[in-house]
Amino acid sequence: MSGEKFKAISVADFFYKNREIAGFDNPVRATYTIVRELVENALDACEQYSILPDVRVKLIDEGNSIYRLKVEDNGIGVPYEQIPYAFGQILFGSKYTLRQSRGIFGLGGKMAVLYGQITAHSNVKVISSQGGYEKYMFELSINIQENKPIIKKKEVRPNPGRWRGTIVEIKFEGDYIRAKPKIIEYFRQTSIILPYANILFIDPDGVLYRFDRITTVMPKPPQEIKPHPHGIDIEMINRMINSSRSSTLLDFLVNNFHRVGVATALSFLKSVKIDPEMNPRDLKPEDIVKLVNKMKVYDKFRPPDPDCLSCIGPELFKAGIIREFNPEFVTVTQRKPSAYSGHPFIVEAAIAYGGRIPIVPPDEILVYRYANKIPLLYDLHNDVTMKVIKKINWKRYKIDLANMPLAFFVHICSTKIPYKTVGKEYIADRPEVEYEIEWALKTCARNLRIYLSKKEKINIAHRRYSIIEKYLPIISQFTTELANENTQPNYEKILKRLQIHAKESEQRSIIQVN
Repeated sequence: MSGEKFKAISVADFFYKNREIAGFDNPVRATYTIVRELVENALDACEQYSILPDVRVKLIDEGNSIYRLKVEDNGIGVPYEQIPYAFGQILFGSKYTLRQSRGIFGLGGKMAVLYGQITAHSNVKVISSQGGYEKYMFELSINIQENKPIIKKKEVRPNPGRWRGTIVEIKFEGDYIRAKPKIIEYFRQTSIILPYANILFIDPDGVLYRFDRITTVMPKPPQEIKPHPHGIDIEMINRMINSSRSSTLLDFLVNNFHRVGVATALSFLKSVKIDPEMNPRDLKPEDIVKLVNKMKVYDKFRPPDPDCLSCIGPELFKAGIIREFNPEFVTVTQRKPSAYSGHPFIVEAAIAYGGRIPIVPPDEILVYRYANKIPLLYDLHNDVTMKVIKKINWKRYKIDLANMPLAFFVHICSTKIPYKTVGKEYIADRPEVEYEIEWALKTCARNLRIYLSKKEKINIAHRRYSIIEKYLPIISQFTTELANENTQPNYEKILKRLQIHAKESEQRSIIQVN
C-alpha cells in the first residue's frame, strides 16, 4: 500500500461517483426521481407553513434525450442569501434538530442539480421571492470537488405583484417515454394522500394532467424537535459536546435533548454515577461510551412527543381515496404514536373495497405505500408492508385477496423513516413499525368484515323478498282456486310490509361511506 495515493473526496464528489444509490442509476429512473424530488421540495415549502399547495410542473423535450423540467410552487420562498447553498451544496441543512419532512439529508434536489450538470452540462435556474417587492434569480452549478455552489449569474428583479414562491428549472438527460407510467402514477398517488393540493403537470407531448384539491383543510405542519436520548450514538454526542455552550452535564442534557427535564437528567446521571456539575468537555472517551450506552437503555426517559409529527388524518385520507376510487366501502384507522430508536412515528392505514378498484391477478395485491406523504412506487415486495399483508390470515376476516376488488393503503410518518436505501423506495422491517402496520391493517379488516357480514344479511333479505314477490301471487291464486273462492286474498299489503322491513334493515345495517 505504500505506493498508493490517498485523497479525500467531498460529499458532492461521493454522490457524483455513486449517484445510483440515490435513484439516478439510468435515464428512466433519473427522470422519475428528478420530477419527484423537485415536486416534494415544492410541497414541503408549502406545507411547513400551512400554505395550501399549488404546484405546477412542466417537462419539455429538448431533443437528443435532453429534457428541461420546470417546477413552480407557491411556498414560503427562499431567502436571497440562502439560495446558492439550498440548491448548490449537498447536505446543507440544520445540525442537531429533527423534523418530519419528505427528504433525507436535503439530498434529492441537489442530486437533481448534480445529475443535470454531469449529463446535460446544465446549470440550475432558480427564481424565488418571499412576497416582498423583489424576486431573485440565480443560475448555479456545483463545484463537485469542493461541494460548493458556483454562481454563474444572479439578478434582483422587481416583483410588482408581490408573488411568493420558488421556480426551479433544470436540464438533464432522461427518458420520459419509459418513465411516463411511473411519473403519472406518482402524481395520481400524491393526489390521494394530499386531497388539499392542486397539482398540474404538462408532459412533453403537451398533455395536461390536473389533480385539483377537494378540500381546504390541511393537517398541522410538523414541528422541529431535539434528538431523543434513545436515538443517539457516540459520534453524535461528541459533535453535540463540541458545539454546546453548556458548562455542566446537567445543563447539556436538559438543553440538547428532547423531553429531558432537570429531574430526569439528575436521575439519569445518578444512575450512571457521573457528576451533574462536570463539564461535558472533560468527559473521557470511556465515559462517553458509557454515557451513550446507558442513554439508549435508560427506561425513565419520556417517550418522544408525537405532536412533532404531521399525519394526514382519517378524514383527509378517506377523502383522497374516495375521490380516486369511489369505493363501495372504505375504512381508515390511525394508530397511537409509537417510537423506534428514539424516533416517534405514527401509522395510518386504510382498506377500500369495490367501486373503481380493479380485481388484480391472483398473484398480485393492490398496495399503496406512503412515507411522510411520499408515494413509494418501487420495490413493493421488499417493503415491510407487503411482508405484513402476506402474513395476516385474511380468511378470518372473510376477505378473499384473489377474488375481491381490494386496495390497501399504509402511511408512515416519522422524524426518521427507516428506509433501506437513500433512494427512498422501501421501508425496512423494523419490529416496532411492523407491529403497528399489522394492527392497523387488522383493525381495518375487522371493519370490512362487519360491513361484508351486514351486506350479506341485506342480500339474503332481498333474495327472500324476491322469492316471496315471485311466488306469493301464484300461491294466492292456487289457494283461491283450492277454496273455491271468487276473490284472491290481498297479498299486496304483505309484500309492502316485507319491502318496508327490508329497506329498514338495509338502512340500519349499511355503513355509509362519507
